[in-house]
Amino acid sequence: MTSSLLRPRRRIRTGGEAAGSPAGSASPTRILDWRDPRVGALVRSLELPAGPADVETLRRVHAWIAATVRPVYSVQDERPVSEVLRRGRGSCSQRMALLEAVARATGTATRVRGLVVDGRFWYPRFPRLRPLVPDQVLLAWPEFHASTGTGSPAWLTVSELFDPVGGGGFTNAGSETLFEALSRTAIDWDGDTAAPVCPAGAGACDLSAYVLTDLGRFASRDDLFARHGQTLCPLARTLAEPVLGRRSAGARTVAA
Repeated sequence: MTSSLLRPRRRIRTGGEAAGSPAGSASPTRILDWRDPRVGALVRSLELPAGPADVETLRRVHAWIAATVRPVYSVQDERPVSEVLRRGRGSCSQRMALLEAVARATGTATRVRGLVVDGRFWYPRFPRLRPLVPDQVLLAWPEFHASTGTGSPAWLTVSELFDPVGGGGFTNAGSETLFEALSRTAIDWDGDTAAPVCPAGAGACDLSAYVLTDLGRFASRDDLFARHGQTLCPLARTLAEPVLGRRSAGARTVAA
């Protein structure tokens, strides 16, 4: 049983509100504050090629974030990426935002797709806390206007930055988070993944059954959250963040 009590009030999340395909942007935002010195120092330390990033560059940035920024269960989706870097830890949403910010710093346009995901998707991580799991989780799924190296840039989801390698899908259990799983398996919210990419019985690549509402695409995650709020209401975030914001994702003390 999930809970609707922790969700923001007066937020009606229906599909098609951001119809079409916004152009995205490489400009900084309050969340994607890539002009902050911390983000600039990161871009310089990674010695990224000049000009808009291609998929190989974005994979490198993803690998750095996965290895360096500790995964936690933070519930503050609007936290600026410079603050995530300062803390050295972040949720999947915050670390995806950091990947977007670095991409924008190179001149690569990004945007997000807003997905309302069934809270039951997170049951494997919180088996004893199911009544406190929100019934709806708002997910900002990034897209990048990037080149694969063989043609003009095109819009690619964060999962499409990586070549599907099979070996099982994402179970949302254990120490691997959604952010780490991107590099080894397809993450498919639309049910389009071919069977050979993710063999049956090896974990799910097709996660479309968990999608309650497709809110469409937004020029930035800032726009998405401004329109639809975050997953939890302000009071729930205030109470949960001091504990979950420091607790490592997948840790036994959380999931047990």
